[in-house]
Amino acid sequence: MSNWPEGWTNDGGDQSRRRGGGRGPDPEIARSMPHVRREPTGNGPGGGGYPGGAPRHEPPLPPDLSPRGAVPPQQQPPGYDGAHGGDGYDDGYNTGQVYGAGRGPVTSGPGDPGGPGSGEGGPPYGGPSGPPATRPNWRKRITIGVIGVFALLLIVSIGTYFWADAKLKRDVDLGKVEDRPGGGDGTNYLIVGSDSREGMSAKEKKDLHTGSADGKRTDSMMILHVGDNGNTMISLPRDSWVTIPAFTGSESGHRIQPQQQKLNAAFSIQGPELLVRTIEYNTGLKIDHYAEIGFGGFAKIVDAVGGVEMNIPRDIKDKNSGADLKKGKQTLDGKEALAFVRNRYEAGSDLERTKNQQKFLSTLASQAATPSTILNPFRLYPTMSSGLDTLIVDKDMSLWKLRSMFWAMKGVTGGDGKQMNMPVANPGYSTPKGSAVLWDMPKVKKLMEELKNDDKVTVSAQ
Repeated sequence: MSNWPEGWTNDGGDQSRRRGGGRGPDPEIARSMPHVRREPTGNGPGGGGYPGGAPRHEPPLPPDLSPRGAVPPQQQPPGYDGAHGGDGYDDGYNTGQVYGAGRGPVTSGPGDPGGPGSGEGGPPYGGPSGPPATRPNWRKRITIGVIGVFALLLIVSIGTYFWADAKLKRDVDLGKVEDRPGGGDGTNYLIVGSDSREGMSAKEKKDLHTGSADGKRTDSMMILHVGDNGNTMISLPRDSWVTIPAFTGSESGHRIQPQQQKLNAAFSIQGPELLVRTIEYNTGLKIDHYAEIGFGGFAKIVDAVGGVEMNIPRDIKDKNSGADLKKGKQTLDGKEALAFVRNRYEAGSDLERTKNQQKFLSTLASQAATPSTILNPFRLYPTMSSGLDTLIVDKDMSLWKLRSMFWAMKGVTGGDGKQMNMPVANPGYSTPKGSAVLWDMPKVKKLMEELKNDDKVTVSAQ
């Protein structure tokens, strides 16, 4: 019995098989080795039945990679030494170079990149080799973009802060105010609209009907209390009959004696410091911060925000202020707005005038704080510049506190607070200085206590 595997002999059967005789190749071998390359040769004296001579001798595959598997040692043909030694035996297989479609020979070992069993082929036959293309990292790109936008906004915000802070005129020193009352809860701002014509041209004075008087006087005064129980805005009639207390002039050093006067006289005599001293003396409420704006700045702010929409209660025509307005809802520009808040004679009384001022200033604050202004640099910066250029504040006023004051005014308009006049007992009180407004002192005392304790305001004014 032959010791060769089934279908194999040690005689010419092997040669006849090579010539194409005998049975066909083992199906399993055909599937494992789709293409075996042999170099064409002639029928020479090389034996083996190969045309042109001896077959090409190449090292055989190791037994563990041979398609036939390992042959037991006792069944190996004579002269086989596993490396084409001996009598030149050839098992009919090449070195294991497998040719796939469109690829060059793969000669790497198992597990090597591009080798058998690795699942990775080499580059296309004849093509360049190189690393595979990578997809763009969109998460990284988005993260970098967000960080860039945040950094830009931070830089712009910081730059805007220092730009605006440098524009503030901190000319009022509340430290010079004498005999100040004790502080309370919440923050109290004194907001003053003056008739200052500083920085205005002759044409502007004519167009705005401001006249050309020297110096400046208070045209409106308001106390704004900002606290945890709602914000309260209280208008102080400029004709309020009050006591102007003793005061030493901050510049002249001249001692002013106590006197009965209208409230706006205090500002004319010694400026913001004496006005604060007079209000604190007559109310017992400490003023924490002071803010003043003149005619020119007021009109520019209104124009910068695109005008202010107001519902005019009746036709108004006043030659002194230049007001010429029709009844109904309309948008007022800077010139018309200034005429409206300055209208005194047609309004009939100083109390009516202060109500118009409150209403307008609150509406202005509300419209200036809309997203269309805050988020639009072409409106935000002109608005801020117009207001800050003519705004005079106390030395301790920061931009953050100024922002708090502005948003509190906006909140009052939105219903988060209360607008009122100082309680009045007699709006036509007769004095040596003419008709004046006399306060209702019992109500005033109760109102100031509620503000000082930051309680909810219950006092009402007629």
